[in-house]
Amino acid sequence: MGRKIAYRKKRQNRFSMFLTTLVVFILLIVVSIGSYSMRDKLASYHERQAMLEEQIANEHERAREIENQEKYTNTMKYVEETARKRLGLVYEGEIIFRQGN
Repeated sequence: MGRKIAYRKKRQNRFSMFLTTLVVFILLIVVSIGSYSMRDKLASYHERQAMLEEQIANEHERAREIENQEKYTNTMKYVEETARKRLGLVYEGEIIFRQGN
């Protein structure tokens, strides 16, 4: 009878080791899949970050251009050009040559 008990314990130990190994293997697979998913997300986030940084740089450049345009519109040169182009104004004594159509 002692042999049967020892055989059962040995068999139970093997089965327990198999189940433990199986659970560890399944956990390893789940963690690996999660790791790949996280890497993909991280790569996606890096791409988005680079795109947003580029947009920020473009907007800073645009803001500088707007600021320069604002400064230019406050100059007499701009006022004079606008008066000439849009209103057709000229200085006194200035002669204008126009091409006929």
